[in-house]
Amino acid sequence: MSTLELSEQEIIRRNSLQELNKLGINAYPAEQYKTTHFSSEIKQEFDPEKENLKEVCIAGRIMSRRIMGKASFVELQDSEGRIQIYLNRDDLCPGEDKELYNIVFKKYLDIGDIIGVKGFVFNTQMGETTVHVKEMTILSKSLKPLPIVKEKDGKSYDSFTDPEQRYRQRYVDLIVNPAVKDVFKKRATIIKTMRQMFDEMGYLEVETPILQSIPGGASARPFITHHNALDIPLYLRIANELYLKRLIVGGFEGVYEFAKDFRNEGMDRTHNPEFTVMEIYVAYKDYNWMMEFTETMLEKVAMALHGTTKVKIGDKEIDFKAPYRRLSMIDAIKEYTGIDITGMNEEQLRAVCSDLEIEIDDTFGKGKLIDEIFGEKCEGHMIQPTFITDYPVEMSPLCKKHRDNPELTERFELMVNGKELCNAYTELNDPIDQLGRFQEQLRLSEKGDDEAMFIDHDFVRALEYGMPPTSGMGIGIDRLTMFMTGEESIQDVLFFPQMRPEKKPQIDTDDKFTALGIPEEWVSVIRKAGFNKVSALKEVKPGKLFQDICGLNKKHKLGLTNPSQDDVINWLA
Repeated sequence: MSTLELSEQEIIRRNSLQELNKLGINAYPAEQYKTTHFSSEIKQEFDPEKENLKEVCIAGRIMSRRIMGKASFVELQDSEGRIQIYLNRDDLCPGEDKELYNIVFKKYLDIGDIIGVKGFVFNTQMGETTVHVKEMTILSKSLKPLPIVKEKDGKSYDSFTDPEQRYRQRYVDLIVNPAVKDVFKKRATIIKTMRQMFDEMGYLEVETPILQSIPGGASARPFITHHNALDIPLYLRIANELYLKRLIVGGFEGVYEFAKDFRNEGMDRTHNPEFTVMEIYVAYKDYNWMMEFTETMLEKVAMALHGTTKVKIGDKEIDFKAPYRRLSMIDAIKEYTGIDITGMNEEQLRAVCSDLEIEIDDTFGKGKLIDEIFGEKCEGHMIQPTFITDYPVEMSPLCKKHRDNPELTERFELMVNGKELCNAYTELNDPIDQLGRFQEQLRLSEKGDDEAMFIDHDFVRALEYGMPPTSGMGIGIDRLTMFMTGEESIQDVLFFPQMRPEKKPQIDTDDKFTALGIPEEWVSVIRKAGFNKVSALKEVKPGKLFQDICGLNKKHKLGLTNPSQDDVINWLA
C-alpha cells in the first residue's frame, strides 16, 4: 500500500511497526498467551487488606495512557471491561537496559495496541484497583487509530455514534462503545432461555435446509440462486415451516429450530433481508395451548433478562406477565374502524379500503385487503401484548379452518408495541384442503401477487401419510431482542446488518489528468492533495498546488523530481 493512501497516524504506526521489527520484537506473535484473570474478576476478587492477588496475568487493548516520566498509567480493556495498569520503568526493566519502557512502550506503542501484562494488584491512593506491571508482552500492533471518546464535565466528545459507521464497522463499535456488547449478551440469553425451556419439555432441536427447491411456509418474495451441478434454480428459505411439519409427520412429538431466513423485500428499522426466527411445532396441541405456551416463554425470557416481566421500550412500559388480551381480527377492525367486515367479498373490501383511504392495488386478493385494513388502522394500537386471533381463511393458506366458523382460521399473531412479534396456527393437516389452498395461492400468483406461495406437492404428499393435530409458532428473534433490550432499530441487535453499498466519491480517471500535461507519476500525489476531479483542480491557485504537491513529495519521501511553478501553471491553464 502506498503511503499516499494512508493518513498521518497510519504512517506513524507503520513506522513504529518497522522499528519494533528492527528491535527483534514480533508485534504479531503466534504462541499462546495464557491469562489468569479477566478485569472484572480482579475487581471482584481483590481484597486490599489481604493483598491476595500477588500474581495475575491479563491481556487487552490499550484505551488510554498517561505517561509521567518513568511511571505511567494505562487503561486496559479486555472482553469483560476495563482496568487500570501501572508501569514503572525500573520495575519493568530491573536491569541496566531500559529499552522496553523508554523506547518500546513510550515511543512505539499506541492506543489500540493489544498487550499482555503480568504483575500484582494494589489500590492507588484514589482507591482504584490497579495492576502493577512486572512483565509486558506486545500481542498485536494496531495500524489504524481508534475513534477515542473524550469526556469532560460529564459530557462525551468525538463519540463513535454515527449509525452508518457503527453498523459498517461493528468491530470498532464494540471496542469504543462497550455497552453495545450488553445487547448481544442479552440476545444470547434470550436464545439460551428459550432453548432450555423447550429442551426441558422434551422437544428436539433440529436443522432443516436453507437452500430449497420451493420457497414455502410463508408469503414472501424469495432470493433466487442457481445450482450449477444440478442445473436448477434454488431459493434461500423464507421459512422453515414445511420441513418441520414433515418431521411431525415422521413421528416426532415436538421439534424446533433457530433458523436464518431470507426475504427479498424492503429494509427499514424493523426489517432486514436476513433474519433469525425460532419455529416450534408440537403434536396433539392447538392454538389455544400455543397461546399459553407463548405467554410462559416470554415471561421466562423477561425474568431471565431483567428479573421482572416489565420492560421499557422507549417511553412505554410493556408488561409480559400472563395472561395477554385476546381479540379476534374482525373484532379488532370493528373496534378501531367501526366497520364490521364479516362476510364481505373482495369488491366490498376494496370499497372499505377506499373509504378508509388505504392504498391498495389490483393484485390484492381478499386476504391482503383485510391485512392492509388491520395493518393501517389497528396494529399501532396494540401496545401491551395482545393476541389477535381467528384470521380470515384467505390470509392463512397453511392454517386449519376454525372449528366454529369455516370462513376463519385458528391462527393468532402476538402484537407488542404496535408490531407483530410471533405468528401461530392450529396447523392444517387435511391434505385435500391444503392442496386447494395452494391452488388458490397459484391463482393469486397468476394475478400478479409475487408473494403468493408455490404449490409444494411433496408437502401435500407428506400430509397424505397423516399428520397428527399440531400447533406451530414462529417468533422473530431480532424483533424479540429489540423489545427486550429497548432498542428501536433492528440494526442495533444484529452484529452485521445488511447495508447499502458505500457511496464512493466520484473521481476522474488518470487519463483526464495526464491530458492536462500532468506526468503520470504525479497524478496520485495530486489526488492525495485532495483533487480527484479535474474541475476542482482548475479552481485552485497554481502557487498553492505547487506548494502542496512538493510538500507531499518531501513528506512521503517519494523521490520524484519536483515540477517547476511554470509547469504547474501550464497544467491549470
